[in-house]
Amino acid sequence: QVQLVESGGGLVQSGGSLRLSCAASGFRFSDYGMKWVRRAPGKEVEWVSDINRGGSTTSYTDSVKGRFTISRDNAKNTLYLQMNSLKPDDTAVYYCAFGPFRGQGTQVTVSS
Repeated sequence: QVQLVESGGGLVQSGGSLRLSCAASGFRFSDYGMKWVRRAPGKEVEWVSDINRGGSTTSYTDSVKGRFTISRDNAKNTLYLQMNSLKPDDTAVYYCAFGPFRGQGTQVTVSS
């Protein structure tokens, strides 16, 4: 069955960096575009970024442009999100996803 397992979250000070990973299994990873979404406390799920199957095309929500970088390694069935210059507003649970599937999430907390 499809499994998406996120890791790499944690507590970081404002301006810091984190790198999230998402290990995928149970499907042909290289056949699917992937995305990161997040849910901040008390808010709806927000799309953050996505990447096409081959990794050549990416897009980002405006609030993270220039700070976050999505990438993938199809040989390792892994999706990444490099997050730099983190802000308290980035505090959320981050999920990798495709289609109707989503992982369990990893908590990112940015202190001011």
